Amino acid sequence: MRFTILAFIMILGAALSRLIPHPPNFAPIAAMALVGGVYLDKRFALIVPLAAMMISDWFLGFHSLMPFVYASFVLTGLIGLWVARRKSAVTVVGASIVSSLLFFIVTNGGVWILSTSLYPKTVDGFVGCYIAAIPFFRNSLIGDLLYTVILFGLFEGVRRVIVRRQPVGEMMKR
Repeated sequence: MRFTILAFIMILGAALSRLIPHPPNFAPIAAMALVGGVYLDKRFALIVPLAAMMISDWFLGFHSLMPFVYASFVLTGLIGLWVARRKSAVTVVGASIVSSLLFFIVTNGGVWILSTSLYPKTVDGFVGCYIAAIPFFRNSLIGDLLYTVILFGLFEGVRRVIVRRQPVGEMMKR
């Protein structure tokens, strides 16, 4: 039951964060995918970012790049599952950076693949697509790092408060 409520809160929070004004690519979805992979039951780890995206896309509009965007967040959730077994400040920050790079590579690859007139299907068009996306990558990287630090800090803080409130016998069972 705890995971269901927590997943629901995360989905609503992430969806709402995309609906309020924010700089392009400065949203907590990747951080939510990482956090979900680390702290949520595996059943919810991949559902949280996808559900948040679907809800917010319902209001923002669906687009042709959605399979690439959604795939990048599924991969980020899988990275979160990997981080869960190796959780440290270094792995969390590293995973956030890798997630930002992954989003950049996957989604801009999608832009180049699906573009009919913007970027030619040549090496120059491919490179031009990625160069044009660099300003958006900066926002993704900064947003992902910021939200990752905030969310992991919140989850770890709450976890420590809960552990401190348990009777000594309960803590010994862990």
